[in-house]
Amino acid sequence: MATLSEWIEGARPRTLPAAVSPVVIGTGSAYGLGHADAALALLALLVALFLQVGVNYANDYSDGIRGTDERRVGPVRLVGQRLAQPGQVKAAAFACFGLAAVAGLALMALSAFFWLFPIGIAAVLAAWYYTGGKHPYGYAGLGEVFVFVFFGLVAVVCTTATQVHRADLGTWMGAVGIGSLITAVLVANNLRDIPGDSVSGKHTLAVRLGDRGTRMLYVGLVAVAGLAAVLAAVGGHPYALLGLVGLLAAVPPTRTVLSGAIGRELIPVLAGTGITCLAYGFLLAIGLALG
Repeated sequence: MATLSEWIEGARPRTLPAAVSPVVIGTGSAYGLGHADAALALLALLVALFLQVGVNYANDYSDGIRGTDERRVGPVRLVGQRLAQPGQVKAAAFACFGLAAVAGLALMALSAFFWLFPIGIAAVLAAWYYTGGKHPYGYAGLGEVFVFVFFGLVAVVCTTATQVHRADLGTWMGAVGIGSLITAVLVANNLRDIPGDSVSGKHTLAVRLGDRGTRMLYVGLVAVAGLAAVLAAVGGHPYALLGLVGLLAAVPPTRTVLSGAIGRELIPVLAGTGITCLAYGFLLAIGLALG
């Protein structure tokens, strides 16, 4: 039986900025467009948090039963390290997906934004089939695409749309910016796992691009986040440039990535990129709200 602390670590709390930041940006954008609703923002946050934890447990389960996690470094793997039964971890994943669905239905009902229903179904399916099923797309190098779409574009734009029923250029640029940074978290994670994934047959984008290409992709994603803030400013939200201040937090992890760090040396990059997501997210949200 895994301990409570192991279950918490298995939920990957360091990844939670990927759930919080898009909702913050979306709510800041809604405020700038004329109306922000705290209750709807809270429901959107619950959806994002439960989906994030759910996908973390789902990945733990799917990678664990395939044996992929046996050669990795980093956080606790409940199944891979035989700390919990696979069925228990799978149940935890689906429990989180269920809670996300409940919060999503409440958000849809209160906002009358009925497009959330098919989007929510797609989000849950994407969360499970990242590493689950017979043909997981994460094993085919498509994980970064889905993370950018669902944790960036969908999360931010839907958060704004449920509160004001529209989105502007600032909303979309905020979605692109934070989506790029959240994708950078995954890129850093997969960069660390290239040796083990190569052996186990998990052909992530990092495995396909190779070490150098993956490091350049990480830097490029951070640059895209900066460009998105500039475009939001040019497009009528001058205070969106505050997002560039948040990107200063990306300097240490970017240096580490460019230094050629490998294995456990890359673990601080994950934490640093998560902090960057929060700093960028909150400051960009303020900028969009002031705009």
